[in-house]
Amino acid sequence: MTWRAVVLTLFPEMFPGPLAVSLAGKAREAALWSLDAVDIRGFAADRHKTVDDTPFGGGPGMVMRPDVVDAALDAALSAHGALPAIYLTPRGAPLTQARVRALASGPGAVVLCGRYEGVDQRVIDRRGLEELSLGDFVLSGGEPAAIALIDACVRLLPGVVGAAETLAEESFERGLLEYPHFTRPAEWQGLKVPEVLLSGHHEKIQAWRLAEAERATRERRPDLWSRYRAA
Repeated sequence: MTWRAVVLTLFPEMFPGPLAVSLAGKAREAALWSLDAVDIRGFAADRHKTVDDTPFGGGPGMVMRPDVVDAALDAALSAHGALPAIYLTPRGAPLTQARVRALASGPGAVVLCGRYEGVDQRVIDRRGLEELSLGDFVLSGGEPAAIALIDACVRLLPGVVGAAETLAEESFERGLLEYPHFTRPAEWQGLKVPEVLLSGHHEKIQAWRLAEAERATRERRPDLWSRYRAA
């Protein structure tokens, strides 16, 4: 079954964007996944195609109207009802590799991209949208986040990555950051590759890689390190 991504956006021309090249692009050409970019503005009822309005309670910026967003969601979910509906927002739960893996193992996702100050909370509540965030920063809109989310899912689909076993040692798969990598030349600008990697001793190499992964996680991500130690 083809994994399907349905993106609701005010800027459908931003898609497929980077998703048209490299692994994701080749996988799409091979029909391993599909992409529909739906223009939210097409669901506005007035002749000006208005999708936003001023916030109740005052304040700067504009808010995406619940009636317009709900109409777009209704069309997408009616056509693809089995897909989980996701709203990308800085207020959401952090997107994790575990959630990406779960999404990739399913039929796909409907992804709502916010703009302006965001989406009226009522449509989020009514539709039970899953709110996800890529991190503690703010983008101009949800489209770049949607591209990142879709790319993360697509690369886990069967047949997308040539050497699928490499996925098992990536960052977050074992609760750790990934170990450092080296290639030829063995000495570059006075810097040498660690001797253990040249030894051909697979058990020692695996032990070194695990130790380096643990060190990087302990130093760079103490939150991950605490969860790893507690597991």
